[in-house]
Formats: sequence, structure tokens, C-alpha cells
Amino acid sequence: MEIAPADQVKQPERPKLLQVMGPGLITGASDDDPSGIATYSQAGAQFGYELGWTLLLTYPLMCAIQQISAEIGRVTGQGLAGNLREHYPRWLLFGVVLLLIVANTINIGADLGAMAAALNLLVGGPTLLFVAVFAAISVGLEIFLRYSRYVTVLKWLTLSLFAYVGTVFVVGVPWGEVAWHLVVPHVSLTADYLTVVVAVFGTTISPYLFFWQAGEEVEEARERPGARPLRDAPAQAPAEFQRIRIDTYVGMGFSNLIALFIVLTTAATLHAHGITDIQTSSQAAEALRPLAGKFAFTVFALGIIGTGLLALPVLAGSAAFAIGEALDWPVGLARKPQQARAFYATIAAATVIGALLNFVALDPVKALFWSAVLNGVVAVPVMVMMLLMAVRSKVMGKFVLGPTLKWMGWLATAVMALAAFGMFATWGS
Repeated sequence: MEIAPADQVKQPERPKLLQVMGPGLITGASDDDPSGIATYSQAGAQFGYELGWTLLLTYPLMCAIQQISAEIGRVTGQGLAGNLREHYPRWLLFGVVLLLIVANTINIGADLGAMAAALNLLVGGPTLLFVAVFAAISVGLEIFLRYSRYVTVLKWLTLSLFAYVGTVFVVGVPWGEVAWHLVVPHVSLTADYLTVVVAVFGTTISPYLFFWQAGEEVEEARERPGARPLRDAPAQAPAEFQRIRIDTYVGMGFSNLIALFIVLTTAATLHAHGITDIQTSSQAAEALRPLAGKFAFTVFALGIIGTGLLALPVLAGSAAFAIGEALDWPVGLARKPQQARAFYATIAAATVIGALLNFVALDPVKALFWSAVLNGVVAVPVMVMMLLMAVRSKVMGKFVLGPTLKWMGWLATAVMALAAFGMFATWGS
């Protein structure tokens, strides 16, 4: 048999960037949901460029904790709740899962309301009908669209976040002042300042993101021929860990950069004109219209709808992954509906209940507040349990966390604990 010369042998192609980008990109982009847009808009409106440093600080912390989440899922072949079920008491597992589901459902309701309000601003019409339509679209795509195609849809929806890049360059910002506040924090110990700082941290590092990215790593492995949990196939580890790092670092960087642009847009327009109290993302969009023009308003409002469509499946899906793994159901968006009825029913129920909250005079400000409180409560114990699992060879085999990632994870946990303490310390101030 004739053997081709070495220089003629076709080498395996490196994966393209869009193939590498997956759970991390979608997770990071979904963090800039309408609820997050409201938080970042309030930060920019109330304090101008002064809080830019928070998004610089949260980036490495967010990268560390999301990378740990992804590695747990990829190494063990189970999501976070599945691992918690095996290694922790049931009362602790179900307590965390219950709080996560409540927080996610409230967040879904607030996001649906914000999306409907944004569409109402753009075209007019019945807001509650829009809530129902957006809920139906999200559930329908998640249940009936093939997983590989659905992931592609979510990846394309991340492009909606570029709306906020566009608005920054339309309104114009003083980049020198922005750079100064990024690297030289101006910290005020007032209740208002600390509350917004806590809100930014709580919005940026949220437990539903941990559950989603871990669960999606399990899904991706199941969908790829030959892929197995790294505990059982250690030879796959170097390439998989590199992919996870690239995916997570780029995805979280994208997330934080967009969040910064939202802060800059509202700082350059609303704060500069004395508008300092913005409670919802649609209020931010409406306030932009007379200050930055119709184009900036339209782009900002369209971005709210696009990010909402991206975030809804992540919120509902992370809740379904958590309760499904806790109860040992068949879970996964790659499964057909008849193969995972309870999993898909949970997705539908969380979305429908979230939608119904808008039909009972949901106060969006209170909804977001309680969602943030619950996320702050849930995040710290989940992060502690994740880190304890990730350093145990019984869980991770020979792929326990290295020292750098371990200490970055504990630093992120300490920061979130301080944020939660600050939230309660300023409660009612």
C-alpha cells in the first residue's frame, strides 16, 4: 500500500471559533438579560461612570467560578445538582434547588414583562398579549427544536447584545474619564452606593449561570460522537479544558463588556441630564429617546427583546436541570420530549408561572429585588459546595482543581459573601 508523504497527509482541522464557543458564550450573554440591563442602567444613571470598576473586578471572578462549573460537568458527566445529590444531604440539595427555582421563576416573570414593555414602546399594542407570545415562543423552541439547531439559535441571539455597543458610539462618551474610573475606584460607603454595587455583583455572578453551564457541558459531551466524561476518558482532557477556558473567558468577557457599555450609555445620557432613578430596562430605553434620539432608543429597546429571548431558556433550563437531577429524572435539551417529560414540563411550568406573575399586577422593581436577594442567598452556599466538590478526587478523579483556579474560586466566593452581607446590611436604609 502506498503511503502519502507526511507533508501531504491531511491534518485534522482546528475547531472554528464558533464551534469552540458554546456553553460559556451563551451563559455569559444570558447574564445581560433585561433584569441585568435594568441593574446596569441604574448604575450608570445614578452614579455615572463611577461604577465601571465593578465590571473590571467581576470579570476574573466570574471566569473562575464559571470555569469550575463547566469542569465539574465535563469531568463527572453530571450537572451540579446531580453531583450535589451524590455528595451532600438531601435537605441541603432540595433547599438550594427550591430557592433557585423561586428566584429563576421571578426573574423569568420580570424579563417577560420587560420584553413586552420594550415591544410596546416600539410598536404599541397589548403588553400582556406580548408576555404570552414571548413565553410561548421560548417554550416552543426549547421543547420542539432539535438541540443542535437550538444552540445555534442561541449563539446567533448573542449578536443582539451588540445593540449596546452601537448605542455607546451613537451617544458618545468621554473615554479618558471612563478609563480613569475603571482603574481608580471611587468608593462611597453610602447605602445607595453599596446597594447598587451589591446589585451589580449579584446580577453578574448568579447561581442559575452555574447550573446552566455545568448542565450544558454534559449536553455537549452527549451530543459529540466519542465524547465521554473526562473521569472515564482522561486522554480527552487537555483539548476539552482548553476549549472550556477559551469558551468561558471569551463568553464572560463579552458579557462584562456589554454590561459596561450599558452603564456608559446611561451615564452619558441619563446621568448627564439629571435622570438618576431608573428601575426597569424599558424605562431606560424610553428615557433615551429624547436625549439620544430615536435610533439609540430603538436599538436599546430591540436589545432588550433579543437578550430576553436568550435569557429565558437559560433561566427555565437551569431550573429544570436542577430539579431534574435532584430527583434523578432523565434531563437534557438533547432528549426528545417523550424521553424527558418531567424535565420539559418543568421548563414550561417555570415559564408559564413567570408569565402569570405579570397578570397579577407584578411589581417589576420588587420582583427584581426579591430575585436578587434570593440569588445572593443561594450563590454563596452553592459556590462553597462547588469548590469543595472540585477539590475532591472522589468527585473529580485526577482532575481536581489546580491552586490558581481554586484560590480564585474562593476569592469569588468571599466577594459574593461580602456582597450578600452588604445587601442585608443596607436593607431598609
